[in-house]
Amino acid sequence: MPGPVLLLAGTAEARALARALAARDIAAVASLAGVTEDPAALALPTRRGGFGGAAGFAAYLDAERIHAIIDATHPFATHISQRTALIAAERGLPCLRLLRPEWRPGVGDRWHEVADVAGAAAVIPPGARVFAALGRQALPALAALPGRRLYLRQIARPDTPFPYDGDYVLGRPGATAGEEAALFARLGIDWVLTKNAGGAASAAKLAAARDMALPVAMIRRPTLPAGPGVGTVADALAWIEGVGE
Repeated sequence: MPGPVLLLAGTAEARALARALAARDIAAVASLAGVTEDPAALALPTRRGGFGGAAGFAAYLDAERIHAIIDATHPFATHISQRTALIAAERGLPCLRLLRPEWRPGVGDRWHEVADVAGAAAVIPPGARVFAALGRQALPALAALPGRRLYLRQIARPDTPFPYDGDYVLGRPGATAGEEAALFARLGIDWVLTKNAGGAASAAKLAAARDMALPVAMIRRPTLPAGPGVGTVADALAWIEGVGE
């Protein structure tokens, strides 16, 4: 009898897939890397924290008799995705990437696509007041933007003071464009800096930027390993059912 499916989680799509797997009584276990503070609970047995590098991950797959892997981590979690694809291929394990569609600019958007925060420095002028929706791991990279006033959104206040001109903005993304627009107006924001993560959960800031005619420095997605991939939970379920046949 095959072992469980391993769901590498950390996104809204992973949470939805976990619920669907549990509802169908498909043997599965979820894993959270531990980057997000106080993550939402998953509907599957869940392990938290790293595996201890590539060797630890491989040992876990063997010990738990993992049958297949679904990588539903963040689109910018390149290290996890690359390691997962490599080790799955070495073991002949089916591995699927569940990757939500990226955002696309529409009428009224003023996007400037860049490779990274350093690239954003070429388009965001000195003196700008920048709202950065990048996550806490991006804090060191913001050193590439001297001379700008920076506001970095964080769910919880970090242990260390904000090291640049500006401050942390505490709280989760606004649910509506109006909420985000009110925040931008209060802070005097004239640029938005974000990653092309895709998804509806944090898209309100882009709608607010469009409504306020604010320019957006959009960090493009990194290149991910080649291999099978889908963009919806329904397609991921169909893949799992096919693997189990």
